[in-house]
Amino acid sequence: MMAGVARLIDWIAIQGATVRMPEADGRDPQLDQAQRLIASPEFIPQKVEAANVQFGSENRLRFETPCPGPFAENNIVHGRFYRCAKSWQEHPTVFFLHGWNDVIDHYHSFPRAAGKFNRSGFNVVALEAPFHFQRRPRHLGAWSNFLSPDILRTVEATRQAIAETRAFAEWLRQQGCSAIGILGVSLGGWLAGLTISQDASFSCAVLLVPAARMDRLLQEADFCKSIRTALKGQPINASGLILTQIRPAMAKERILLIEALHDLFVPADTMEELWRAWEQPEIWRMRYGHISILAAPGLYPRIIRWMTPRLRAPVAK
Repeated sequence: MMAGVARLIDWIAIQGATVRMPEADGRDPQLDQAQRLIASPEFIPQKVEAANVQFGSENRLRFETPCPGPFAENNIVHGRFYRCAKSWQEHPTVFFLHGWNDVIDHYHSFPRAAGKFNRSGFNVVALEAPFHFQRRPRHLGAWSNFLSPDILRTVEATRQAIAETRAFAEWLRQQGCSAIGILGVSLGGWLAGLTISQDASFSCAVLLVPAARMDRLLQEADFCKSIRTALKGQPINASGLILTQIRPAMAKERILLIEALHDLFVPADTMEELWRAWEQPEIWRMRYGHISILAAPGLYPRIIRWMTPRLRAPVAK
């Protein structure tokens, strides 16, 4: 794709994201509490209980979050489980983790991609991230966005998202599904990176344009201006949220990074920094932007070909 077109698409998306961000209203960002939570063992605990999953019509599922908070809507995890066969437990499963406010992927692109994975012999589960879609609080004055000027609330949402993925993965294992992979896009790629930094039980991970440097995103992105306003110049000491400052718990041969060379959300130099920090796992450098890369011809079939041998091979203990 032409660089100018790719960047224009990203620029338009950034303007829309900026408009939708909640404004700082003088409330305490609770930075100290947030930093203590990130540094504590409770942020990503060693073990997690299996989710108590309930299924509805059309592959819909729901379960209670392992990390409940004050908002009833956000305490129920919603998602869809696309089974590849009646004996689905005998097949690997791949998590699809969507991007920030990414309605198009979660409701339109993911179902089509899931069909491709199903035909290749893989189940797919797509969970709604905290404070997204059906999980947005509807109370007057409640922050209804994953990113918000309340830093503690955002960190709690991050912990919640990681715990929910791991809880459903544990449920899958109890059903007999031993091979589980993660495909995360943008915010979902960042959450996938945080997850595999502490959990070595996943078979492979694909991080598609992840927020490699969350610190730079908060400092530089136009749509994070309200967060900077709330912080009033206070620095954030949050190395546990920065992918370049943590290390994955799985072998680099099981990790794929996908970089968009014309990305205005996730600058290419931050992806290169992540690639080096993680000891140079396989990386695809594609001539797209952050948004347009998701429409790259043949992207999902290519990802399937990469994941297949890693989902078929046992994870070393």
